[in-house]
Amino acid sequence: MNIEAVREHFPILHQEINGHPLVYLDSAASSQKPRSVIDAVSRYYEQDHSNVHRGVHTLGSRATDAYEGAREKVAKFLNAAAPEEIIFTRGTTTALNLVASSYARSVCKEGDEIVITPMEHHANLIPWQQAAKATGATLKYIPLQPDGTISLADVEATVTANTKVVAVTYVSNVLGGVNPIKEITSIAHRNGAVMVVDGAQSTPHKKVDVQDIDCDFYALSGHKMCGPTGIGALYGKKALLSNMEPIEFGGEMIDTVDLYESTWKDIPYRFEGGTPIIAGAVGLGAAIDFLEQIGMDEIDQHEKRLAAYAYDRLSTIDGVTIYGPKENRVGLITFNVDDIHPHDVSTVLDAEGIAIRAGHHCCQPLMRWLNVSSTARASFYLYNTEEEIDRLVDGLLKTKEFFGYAIG
Repeated sequence: MNIEAVREHFPILHQEINGHPLVYLDSAASSQKPRSVIDAVSRYYEQDHSNVHRGVHTLGSRATDAYEGAREKVAKFLNAAAPEEIIFTRGTTTALNLVASSYARSVCKEGDEIVITPMEHHANLIPWQQAAKATGATLKYIPLQPDGTISLADVEATVTANTKVVAVTYVSNVLGGVNPIKEITSIAHRNGAVMVVDGAQSTPHKKVDVQDIDCDFYALSGHKMCGPTGIGALYGKKALLSNMEPIEFGGEMIDTVDLYESTWKDIPYRFEGGTPIIAGAVGLGAAIDFLEQIGMDEIDQHEKRLAAYAYDRLSTIDGVTIYGPKENRVGLITFNVDDIHPHDVSTVLDAEGIAIRAGHHCCQPLMRWLNVSSTARASFYLYNTEEEIDRLVDGLLKTKEFFGYAIG
């Protein structure tokens, strides 16, 4: 992969921050956008904007074709069996809430179990807390190994015949490790449970095949994979989606409406009430085109090289603690510098033009498991370079020096 050619597609990267060339190491929070995505959204608003599905005029037809074309691109990108298995949402959070509110609350009862892990983002934790409270089901956690990985033996011991839902992140947004999702799915299915995958941190970085994984639901966010904010998708097996009730009601999702009763459209439309996120879907489709042009395997290998390089370089700095496994990780390094608050680390780095994330990363239970209140996180994507990691290392050494620590 020609990294300099890739970087030319991202206009935001060609600027200075605080007098230094920007080093953007916060793609796990939100990736930057290539020119083709920006142009696709602008072109839609300038030439094709109309509401979808409702009108028979030319603009309405163009907008509908663009919107449904984006659905087909997402389906192909995930290897879904059919486009109607793709529900457009505001993002991973909305997608997971849809499954927890519509599916889980309809199938779970007292005595049933919902199984998750302590590493989950709040978006894949709180919805299941609420579903458990609403139904009387028990919320159970697969324990983590000391390095933050998941043991399949622990999965086998936690998932039982009473388990109705297993919901696990494919890639931890803190630990960076890639979880054995296909194997966990198999265990869930052997026990009669459905498998829900939080794909927010996996979809941008590696090739995903939902039919090969055999998961029942898979959620993603467009803004983490070069697409616009406010757009995401839920994949669900057709047999499951067809028996789920919508949780938002209004225009677009109805078949017939009488004064006291209404009926719903078939999937996917019953779950897309109101005017949908048309421009976002167009932008997501353009982002998929861009990623596929480069190649997901190329992106995966590039990030693995960066992660290994960053892990080795940060490991040479005295007082730096790195969290998560060394092997089998995506381009993400979460760390702390002894006695320096992550917010202070981030502030000093920002003065050097380096953007990282600091805080609990919407993973407070995982922070408690790590025995920290917060961490710093540097996350890499297809446009990052080893030279930028060198800049990060130099910035961390300056941070230590600024706070009075010996350089090492």
